[in-house]
Amino acid sequence: MRLLPIDFRRARSLWIHAGAAVGIAVFVAGCGSVYRPVVTPINPSGPPAQPSSYAVVVSAPSPTAPGIATIIDYSGDTVMAVSPIGPGPTSFTVDETGTTGYTINSDGTLTNFQISTQLQAKNLEYSTLASNSEPLNLFSPSAGLWLADLQGNVADVLTGYPETFKLAVPVGVNPIMIVGPGLIGQHDYAISQDSDSDGVDCNNSPTAATVNGEADSIETTTYTVSARIPLGPATGPLLGKCPVYAVVSADAKRFFVLNRGSDTVTVINSQDNTLDSCTPFVDQTGQLVTCHPILPLSTTAVTASGITPPNGTAGMAATAGPVYAEYNQATSQLVVANYDGGTISVIDVSLDQYGNDSPTFGTTFTIPVGNTSTPYPASVTVLADGSRAYTANQAEQTVTVVNLSSHTVEKTLSVVGHPRTVVSTQNSLYGKIYVASPDSPYLTILRTDLDIVDTTVLVEGNIVDVRVSTQNGTSGNTNNTSRIPGYGQPCYLPPVSGQTVTLTACQTLPVATP
Repeated sequence: MRLLPIDFRRARSLWIHAGAAVGIAVFVAGCGSVYRPVVTPINPSGPPAQPSSYAVVVSAPSPTAPGIATIIDYSGDTVMAVSPIGPGPTSFTVDETGTTGYTINSDGTLTNFQISTQLQAKNLEYSTLASNSEPLNLFSPSAGLWLADLQGNVADVLTGYPETFKLAVPVGVNPIMIVGPGLIGQHDYAISQDSDSDGVDCNNSPTAATVNGEADSIETTTYTVSARIPLGPATGPLLGKCPVYAVVSADAKRFFVLNRGSDTVTVINSQDNTLDSCTPFVDQTGQLVTCHPILPLSTTAVTASGITPPNGTAGMAATAGPVYAEYNQATSQLVVANYDGGTISVIDVSLDQYGNDSPTFGTTFTIPVGNTSTPYPASVTVLADGSRAYTANQAEQTVTVVNLSSHTVEKTLSVVGHPRTVVSTQNSLYGKIYVASPDSPYLTILRTDLDIVDTTVLVEGNIVDVRVSTQNGTSGNTNNTSRIPGYGQPCYLPPVSGQTVTLTACQTLPVATP
C-alpha cells in the first residue's frame, strides 16, 4: 500500500517547513525583543545672524600724518581692522554698495580701500590726481567716481580699478559737490556757487552773497552738460544763494539743493531736467497739481519768496541756514539741519502715482534742537523707519533726539567733543547712531532702543569723518557723498562770535588730545 509512505513524506515536509518558520520567528523575535531607541540630537537654532554692517572711521593723528581707516563691527562695537591710508585725508566717502571707501589726501592722491574685516595696508589702492587739481568733494555711485574740482571749475570723472582720471566736464564756478542716484541714472548734477569766494564767505556771511548758485545736469552716458539750472528765479530776490549741499530722493525723480544764504531748498525735477516748476493743472483723477521749485525754511524766506508751506509758518524761525539733509524713503520726507537757526526742518516731499508733487508736498515742520538758542546742528540722520532723527549739535557737544511723528524733542544727550557728523544704521532689534567730533579721537555710539550713549570707541587720531556701510542692514549705502569743511559747510569747530574764519583755519583738523 502506498498511502502510508506518501503521508509520512508529506508530514515530514510539513514539520520541516514549520521548523523553519519557527526558527525565523525566533530570530526575528530575538532581534526585536529589546527596544533600541535611535537618538537624533536637536541642535538649538539660536538667534538669527546679525546683518553685516560696519561703521567706517577715517582719522588723522595730525594734519600731515598718514590717515587711519578703522572698521568697527555693528553687532559688537568691536574694532575689526585698522590700516594706514594716505597722508592728511581731507574728504571721505563710501560707495553705494557699502564695500569701498575713498579718501582725498593732502598729497594729491586718492586712496581706495575695501570695507572688510580683512583690511590691510597691502591691499590699498592709490591713484594720483592731476598736480594742479583742487578736489573738494567725492561722489561714489555703484560704478565710477566723481570729484568736484575747483581747478578749472570742472567735474572730474574717474573710472576703472583703481580709479583713474577719464575726463573733466566743465561746470559752473566753484563746484562744491556732485550728486546723483546711487545706481547709475540718466543725470548727475554738479552744484556750483557761481561766485569767486575765498571758500568761507558762505560760512562767515552767507546772506551777503550776490548771486544764485547753479545746478549743471551731466548726462552719464555722454559726460556732457545738458542743462544749466539756476537755483533761484532770474528776477526778484535771490533765492538760491550759497548752495552747500544736495540730496536725491530714493526714486531719483527729485533733487534737493540746500541754499544756506537764502534759507531755501531748490527742487529739481530730474524727469524734466528743470526746476520743479509748472502751471497748475488737473491730473487724470481730477486733482489739482502744483509744483514747488523753492521750499522756504524760515519766515524771512517765506516773505522773500512769497511761498507759504501748506501748513503755514507756525514754529518757523526767522533764520535757518541749511547745511545738511537726509531723504527718508519710508516717509518721503526731507529732514534738514539748519545750522544758523538751531532747528531742523521736516518737509513732506511725497509724489503722487503719476510722479507729480502730491497735495501735501512742501508741508514743513520746524523743530528747535539742543539746549540753547545756538546749538549749531551741523548734521542730522534719520532712522530707516522714519521714526526719529538725531542732530549733531556742534556748539553744545550734544545730540538731540527728535520724534518725527509728533515733531517733538524726546531728549538731548551729551557726547564727547564738538560733533560735526552723525550717521545711523537700523539693523536687528535696534539701531545705532555714530557721532564723530573732529576735536576728539573717540567715536560715540548711541543705542536707539533706549536712546542712550552705549559706548565710545577710541581710534588713532582725531576723526575726519564717519560713514556706515548700510542704513538698514539689507540694501546699500545712500550716504555716498563726502562733506569737507568750508564753502558753506560748517568748519571743524563751531564759530566764535564776531570772528572771521579763514579757509585754512576752517579746514585744519585739531590736534588729537586723547
